[in-house]
Parts: sequence; structure tokens; C-alpha cells
Amino acid sequence: MIHEDVADFAAALPRAGAIAGLDLGTKTIGVAVSDGLRQVASPITVIRREKFTKDAEALLKITSERGLAGIVLGLPRNMDGSEGPRAQSTRAFARNLSRLTELPITFWDERLSTVAAERALLEADTSRKRRAEVIDQVAAGYILQGALDRLRFLG
Repeated sequence: MIHEDVADFAAALPRAGAIAGLDLGTKTIGVAVSDGLRQVASPITVIRREKFTKDAEALLKITSERGLAGIVLGLPRNMDGSEGPRAQSTRAFARNLSRLTELPITFWDERLSTVAAERALLEADTSRKRRAEVIDQVAAGYILQGALDRLRFLG
């Protein structure tokens, strides 16, 4: 089920259990997961996008292998807060994914998450090639960490 409000998402989650954060791009999906107590987000992988069924299959494999309790999708809003075509595409992805899983799904405003990820990778003196390989999963980590911090505040 899709929860527009993070508080509703929090209410739908079990007391403990890791959750996933996704940075949905046109070519890749960055994936991060939290620890079971939902304190820390860790980037884990990048899924190369093919078509929805294969993308969803790869995501749901991760959720079942790790016993995840929910999914946070980065919602790419414009800087003025409005939603453009990418945000609509993300919402469509969430609707389709919600038909395949019982896990609660919510959105997190991802404005500047990729900028923050890029800055962190530059500060870590990561090579350009390596940055390109991991930027999406690091951005997913920023998205998930923001949601985790909000969930902790709600709890």
C-alpha cells in the first residue's frame, strides 16, 4: 500500500525491521537499506533498469532476501516543490510495485540528494569512474537516511 504521509507509513510498519530506500533514475535504481532498528542507511547496490517487470523482480528479491519491512522511494520534486514528469514516473512505478508486494511504500523528497551524494564522494576523493558507479546507491542512502531521521522523530 502507498502512503503519501510518512506518519501513515510509520504506522503501517512493524516495530522493527529494516527498510529500503530507492533512488529511481531513468537508467538505474540506487538501493540502500537500513539496519533492523532503522537508525542507519547503507547503500548496497545499483540495479540497471530494463523493463518494469525485471526491475520489480530484482527489487522484490532484495526485499525478501533481507526481510525488509517497507520501501521509501525518492520523489524528485522541482525546486519550487511542484511535481514534473519524473515525479509522475516515480508515482507510476510505486503504483505498479504496490500491486506486487504487501510492503508499505512511501515517498521522500529527494531534492538535492544526488548533489549531497556527489559532494560526499568528492570529499572522499573518489575517482570519477567510481563516483559514476556508486552515485545512485549513495543518493538512495541520503534519501533513506532522511526518512529514517523523520521516522525516529515520529516514534
